Amino acid sequence: MQRKRYAPGRDGASGTRPTPLAVLAAGLGLAAGLGLTGCSAGGTAEDVALDAKAGSGTTPVVAPGRYRTLFEPCGAVPQATLQALLPATAALTEPERAEILRGTHAATYDTDRRVGCSWNADFGGEAQRLVLDVERVVSYDPAVSDATRAQEVFARKQLAAKIPLPPAEHPDGAPSGAAGTTAAAPPPGTPSGPASHPAPPPGSDAASHAPAHDPSAPVSPSAPSASAGAPSASATTGLEPRQLSGLGDIAFLDDVPGTAGGSGHQRVVSVVFRTSNVLVTVEYLGRTTGVETPPDSKELQDRAQNLARLLADRLEE
Repeated sequence: MQRKRYAPGRDGASGTRPTPLAVLAAGLGLAAGLGLTGCSAGGTAEDVALDAKAGSGTTPVVAPGRYRTLFEPCGAVPQATLQALLPATAALTEPERAEILRGTHAATYDTDRRVGCSWNADFGGEAQRLVLDVERVVSYDPAVSDATRAQEVFARKQLAAKIPLPPAEHPDGAPSGAAGTTAAAPPPGTPSGPASHPAPPPGSDAASHAPAHDPSAPVSPSAPSASAGAPSASATTGLEPRQLSGLGDIAFLDDVPGTAGGSGHQRVVSVVFRTSNVLVTVEYLGRTTGVETPPDSKELQDRAQNLARLLADRLEE
C-alpha cells in the first residue's frame, strides 16, 4: 500500500492555514473597531470643551439682603419712651397727649422699602420733634449685595454730615481725607490724625448698653474726635459729631445747633445706623424760646442714642 506524503498545514484542525479572505476580513474588523473608538473619544473631548466654554462666562449671584420687609414705625416706639422723648406733652390732657403720641406716618409708596413716622410736641417755651426713617436698600446688580449697596448709601450720609470715613469704608475706595471728599481739615489747635488723613479719624462711642430702652438714661460720651463742620460742642467734651460703636453694623451721630426765631435756640441730633441692608435714621430736635437756655447737647444725644439702640434690638426680633 502506497503511503500518503505528509504536508504540514494541509490537514487537521490545528494545522489549517487561514485563507487570505479571512485575514482581510479580520483586518477590516480591527480597523473599524479602532475607528469607532477614536470617534467616540473625540466626541467626548469636544463636549467637555464646549461645556467648559459655556461655564466660563457665568457671573456669580450674591445672596439677597437679610431683611425683606420693615417693621411698622409708629408702633415701634413704646408709649413710655415717647413720653420721655417728648416731655412737652406732660402739660396736655390725656386725649391730647394720646393724639400726639400716636404719631404721623410718612407718605411712602412701598412700605417694604421705606417707612417713617414723626411726633411733634410744640407747646409754650419748649418743643420736641422726633422723626424716624427706615429704609431697606436693594441692589439690582447681581454682583453687588444689598448690604454692600446699603453701605454705600450710609457712607454718603456720613460724608454729607462732614464726618470723615475710615479708608476701608470710603464709597470710592479713597482715603477719607483724600481730595474730593467733603471732609475738611480740623480747626487750628485740634490734634491731628494719622499722616494719611488730613482730618483725624472719628472717635468711637463708649455708650453703655445697659439703659438702652430708657431714652432718658445717660450715655457715656466717646473719646473726642474732631470733624469738619462740628460747631455743636467743644472737641474736649466728646459730644461732637462722630462715629458710634456697638450700634448695628456701623453708625454715626450728628449734632447741629441753631436758632429758632429771634430769641429761640434749637438743636437737632441725628443718629444713623446700618444693619445689613437696612438703614435707620433717628432725628431728634429740641427747641427753647424766650430767655430759656439752649437745649442740652448731652441730654438730646443720650435720648437719641438710646432710642436707636431700642430700634436696633427691634430689627433683631
